[in-house]
Amino acid sequence: MNIFGVGLPEIAVIAGLALVIFGPKRLPELGRTIGKTLKGLQSASTEFEREIKNAMNEEEESSNGNIVDKEN
Repeated sequence: MNIFGVGLPEIAVIAGLALVIFGPKRLPELGRTIGKTLKGLQSASTEFEREIKNAMNEEEESSNGNIVDKEN
């Protein structure tokens, strides 16, 4: 298992440190917050990618339309 170049032993050490630092009561809250943040970033990234593709398609369509107009 390899997430962002971090293997399973490293993830276990990070989780252990988080448990020691934040304690067992705050750890679930911290996990939810991180999860919501990552989901928000993922949806923003998807929306940004969609907008870029739409802009590229519009630019391509307008370029193709200009070539056809010049030929006629």
